[in-house]
Amino acid sequence: MFDRLVGNARAKGVLRRMLAQRRVPGALLFAGEESVGKFRFAVELAKALNCLTPQGVEACDRCSACARVPNFQPPPASDDKERGRHIAWSGHQDVGLLRLERSFITVEQAREVERESNFRPREGRARVFIIDPAERMNANAANALLKTLEDFAPTSHLILVTSRPASLLPTIRSRCQTVRFSPLAAEEIEKYLVATKRRAGEDARLVARLARGRLGEALELELDAYRERRALMFGVLEALAASPSDTARLLRATEELTDAKRKDGYESYLDALTALVRDAWLLSADPRAEIVNEDIRERLARLSVHVTNARAARWLSRVEELRAQLAVNVNRRAATDALFLSMAAA
Repeated sequence: MFDRLVGNARAKGVLRRMLAQRRVPGALLFAGEESVGKFRFAVELAKALNCLTPQGVEACDRCSACARVPNFQPPPASDDKERGRHIAWSGHQDVGLLRLERSFITVEQAREVERESNFRPREGRARVFIIDPAERMNANAANALLKTLEDFAPTSHLILVTSRPASLLPTIRSRCQTVRFSPLAAEEIEKYLVATKRRAGEDARLVARLARGRLGEALELELDAYRERRALMFGVLEALAASPSDTARLLRATEELTDAKRKDGYESYLDALTALVRDAWLLSADPRAEIVNEDIRERLARLSVHVTNARAARWLSRVEELRAQLAVNVNRRAATDALFLSMAAA
């Protein structure tokens, strides 16, 4: 049932009307930012189309069809050459998924959808094929899919899930009805985390704000690791806010940040620093402002008196300049030293 999914009330309304009018299009494009629940909605629609005992127009979530639809199995692959050639079928014989098995979704996968979409449903009322992420189709796969869309069986439905709809061929987009998904409110994510007993209290509130509207990110976030990164970056912010800036402490922070054990999480530390700077900036303008790091509000409030609009803007600008440099093979130790010293001078 759609009520079990978090947020995106408008998308729920659109899908319910389609089901009520029995006019679910042959091709749908679910577009929106990553991790906001698009794939979950696609699966829920597949359940509604094949439910044995529907509740109104929605899936009952109790029958054998509803239980089997979400359980996708790895596609058959006798050897490495077979990877990326097949549909991953769910426990339900009429619901399939095209997902990344190689660098791209391949033409062989798209052609299998073309073949399978011509068959009548094997056990349900509709065949449903989900492609996620649709923007990762290579050129040949996209062209093969276009051929499918030109002659789609009335009992088959294709759902393209993407965070980058502009990357799809215009001719594919024009043949799909788009359903747009928005980032979730922090309150919606927090409520879900508490209701499902994944987080509680202060932890749930912090994770919900760190997720930036993405439920998937909230579910995967390692809070202890974030707090460890934040502790180091808070020390950087304290050194920057000191008068004069504590350059010795900044250089020590560079050593810690560029230690080999932190290599893979380097950008996550920059994310933590950015969040702290923004929170301090907000508090400098309004002590009651809503911030991400609510659990350390008092500490940030004490620092915020040293964070002017001009300083905060320049600090954030310097961090973004470093992010751009990371696209090339820069010396991170030297680049981080330069970042912190330039921020101190700002």
